[in-house]
Amino acid sequence: MNVSYRWLSDYIDLSGIEPQQLAEMLTRGGIEIDNVPSRNQGVSKVVVGYVKTREKHPDADKLNVCTVDAGQDGDLQIVCGAPNVAAGQKVPVALIGAKLPGGLDIKRAKLRGVESQGMICSAKELGINDKLLPKELQEGILVLPENTAVGSDILEVLGLNDSVLELDLTPNRSDCLSMLGVAYETSALTGRPVKLPHPEQELFNTPDRTTDYVSVSIQASDLCSHYSVRYIKGVKIGPSPLWMQNRLIAAGIRPISNIVDVTNYVMLEYGQPLHAFDASKVAGGRIEVRLAREGETLETLDGQTRKLEPHMLVIADAEKAIALAGVMGGANSEVSAETTDILLESAKFSGGSVRKTSRQLGLRSEASARFEKEVDPGRVIAALDRAASLMAKLAGGHVAEGVAEAVVRSPEPVAIDIALSRINGMLGTSLSPLEVDTLWTRLGFRADSAREGEWRVTVPSRRGEITRDVDLIEEVARLYGYDEIPTTPIEGPSTTGALTKRQSIRRDLRTTLTNAGLREAISYSVTSAANAGRFAELALAARPIALAMPMSEERSVLRTVLLPSLLEAAVYNRSRKNDDVALFEIGSVYHTDEETLTRLPREKPRLAMLLTGNFKAAGWNRKAEAADFYDAKGLLEAIFRRLGLEGAISYEAARPDGFHPGRTAAIKLRTEHGPETIGYVGQLHPDMQREFDLPDTFVAEIELEPVYGKADRRIEYRTLPRFPSVERDLAVVVDMAVTGGALTEAIRKAAGDLLESVSVFDVYVGERLGQGKKSVALAMVYRHPERTLTDEEVTESHSRVLAELEQSFGAELRK
Repeated sequence: MNVSYRWLSDYIDLSGIEPQQLAEMLTRGGIEIDNVPSRNQGVSKVVVGYVKTREKHPDADKLNVCTVDAGQDGDLQIVCGAPNVAAGQKVPVALIGAKLPGGLDIKRAKLRGVESQGMICSAKELGINDKLLPKELQEGILVLPENTAVGSDILEVLGLNDSVLELDLTPNRSDCLSMLGVAYETSALTGRPVKLPHPEQELFNTPDRTTDYVSVSIQASDLCSHYSVRYIKGVKIGPSPLWMQNRLIAAGIRPISNIVDVTNYVMLEYGQPLHAFDASKVAGGRIEVRLAREGETLETLDGQTRKLEPHMLVIADAEKAIALAGVMGGANSEVSAETTDILLESAKFSGGSVRKTSRQLGLRSEASARFEKEVDPGRVIAALDRAASLMAKLAGGHVAEGVAEAVVRSPEPVAIDIALSRINGMLGTSLSPLEVDTLWTRLGFRADSAREGEWRVTVPSRRGEITRDVDLIEEVARLYGYDEIPTTPIEGPSTTGALTKRQSIRRDLRTTLTNAGLREAISYSVTSAANAGRFAELALAARPIALAMPMSEERSVLRTVLLPSLLEAAVYNRSRKNDDVALFEIGSVYHTDEETLTRLPREKPRLAMLLTGNFKAAGWNRKAEAADFYDAKGLLEAIFRRLGLEGAISYEAARPDGFHPGRTAAIKLRTEHGPETIGYVGQLHPDMQREFDLPDTFVAEIELEPVYGKADRRIEYRTLPRFPSVERDLAVVVDMAVTGGALTEAIRKAAGDLLESVSVFDVYVGERLGQGKKSVALAMVYRHPERTLTDEEVTESHSRVLAELEQSFGAELRK
């Protein structure tokens, strides 16, 4: 927002406050000012001149010799090369000794033998951005209005003796997207009153009524709460007065015509966007605020034909859409040089709807920028009346009586209860009730006090961001002065910072896996629908949740499994010759059983791992070792051991979707309700390896929620054994279907407390054992912590083991 210092002084007395001082005050009050450039780029001794005659230069085809009255002692002879110079014009004249931007000094000169006593200037030569001028003034010299006084200082005429405050506003301060908003802010900081503009109601002198010409209805009531129209008849389209053009240019807006300029001027003044329709082009005398129809199109004022979506809010007449609500008008109702009657719109549209339409069409405007941030609903009619008054005054129009409007809901004033003790307690100040009362007055807030030190503050609608007592406390801090708030020590109970159990476990997981040589991956939480459909058992039959506005097809749904993201990362690495990949990710997946969401999806934390290529690199004294199933399983066992779950985890052969049918195990956690499958570990299915162009790849994914609840990370210390152990080996012949895990579990139960450890150290399959048989060799260690075991005790325990294996699995001792 660019704010003209001179324009601002219309609404508040700025005497004694220089532009730089005002910028410093506003910045300290929370409204950051980026820059305060002067509109005068180095112009001096330039006045308004009147071209009395223009004749061709005798020796140059492209030069003209002009006689100019510049309000000096006599007429000046000036040689000018501009093609648009003509007798009867009022123009800027740089006198002898004048200075222009760029270090140009005007001196007496001769051009092709003809003396020139000054220079007739273009807008660019005066330091004005000519792109902001009406198109007819962008080429050649600057032609001034006929009523401009000869000899006047051009700085006054063009408003160049001014400074512009460039506001860098945060989204919550949309109230300062207007001159009045900045005036109220300046008033709060200085204590000086605001002078509001008043529409000249005596100009509304026609017996006609607006409702005789137009009716208004709102069909999309959730996206538009208030829509109003005034009818102005008999306008004459032409340029707006120079003072208005100067102010628009200072704000960065190009003047177009008196009608359009008034809508822009009042938008800058009140912060309320307006739009003018040519009344003769509005069919049926009816305006509807509705959603666009399927396949509907609209040519906007920029000449582009826009295809509208059904969620877009439009302004329509009885036949067609005539504007994109809050964004841009349509060419089919544009004000032109032939326009005589105006329908002037002022409304309150939903900021979210305007933002969505503007972003989708790539069409941003000054109006949409204000609607997006929610305009003041209390200024809809005030801005409408102000603009109608200016159109009557500047375009000769007659304003019909009354307003045609539809109001769905009126804004309710926000009233907030606050106490002095809370203000001082939050700020660490010692403000008195009188001081705070004074601040409410400066802000323009109504503060009713039932008893001293307590207020019910009614916030004006222009400050829509103030909704809580802490917002009011911030206002007090701003006006009192951040520099004046004393430094006070922190008081109150303090607690020692610590990680939660979940955070601590995740840290342990990262430490354990990175120490084992894996690298952590962080991938998108969104993936493709195809990837979301992989690994059905891990996805637990969850429905993929589609995004409303996806970045691309590859990022269109929330992930239900982590592994597809790691597969993409592995492919990315291998395509760049990084063939040995060992990755893990700790992240969330999102599950729901609903086709259309009515409640939030379940966010489930998980751990996934991937190994492919060599897990151990080659060295001078060893060969490289490719990753295998037992590397992946060993990493999981290291994790479970660190979390105190070693005895609660078991593995069982499984054939889940996406995994190798013979090299995969389900990971089961023992709970009070029995074993619970928390994930899978195994080799990727050969078909999927071919699809992703990967060699043998081993993956695992586990649920972390049950791990969080069951983990016991307390460290238990034991003394070193004082008594010797007894080691016994056992080789049994069992069916091929019997797993080593089942055998070791049965041995632990049968051996009792004397068994210290049991492990499988060999598996043999051969013809001598018979069809469908295998030999499993197990090593067992027996020990008593407080005495030496006898052979009889070990033999008894060992016998129970043999009996259990024979009974449960039909095991036979291998001979």
